[in-house]
Amino acid sequence: MTSTRIERLVTSGQFTLDGGTWDVDNNVWIVGDDHEVVVVDAAHDAAAIAAAVGGRRLTAIVCTHAHNDHVDAAPALADATGAVIWLHPEDLPLWKLTHPDREPDAHLRDGQVIEAAGVDLTVLHTPGHAPGAVCLYAPALGTVFTGDTLFRGGPGATGRSYSHFPTIVASIRDRLLTLPPGTRVLTGHGDATTIGAEAPHLQEWIDRGH
Repeated sequence: MTSTRIERLVTSGQFTLDGGTWDVDNNVWIVGDDHEVVVVDAAHDAAAIAAAVGGRRLTAIVCTHAHNDHVDAAPALADATGAVIWLHPEDLPLWKLTHPDREPDAHLRDGQVIEAAGVDLTVLHTPGHAPGAVCLYAPALGTVFTGDTLFRGGPGATGRSYSHFPTIVASIRDRLLTLPPGTRVLTGHGDATTIGAEAPHLQEWIDRGH
């Protein structure tokens, strides 16, 4: 039985893109044990995330994509902890909108495995919401972290720059809905769901054509 656990922190701030700004609440996921953790999406408040990490060693900050509300606190958190910021290279144009003077530390690639306190997080490249969007699948935890690719009730938004609805539907169909139905889906915003709860609705989403 793994001692690795998942903790959720909700932080609040703003999402800005294409000249618009919206107030948002983001899920920050902390994956690890009593000694070592990984953060999925450092949103809005580096101090709050650092406080939730506490005395544990933060090894990695994994960005599911580079919209500002998912990466705005990443450099400050990395500077405070020495953690490595990981981002898929196809999201560098979005990253530079928020952090023009600071590159991520390392590039994610499809199929890569990041370890969180002995549990493997497998990177699934799932473009559509953003070109470099990724999900992180942890079979040992029966969980996939989907960022803004898949939510309870359907795909993430594709109405703004760098996004594409047919691409996100293909990513969800081919990379996520093939996971075991009981897999928990932990999202970038809002409530959790499961693969089995979302899979029957794929055709509805296509017909709706977000």
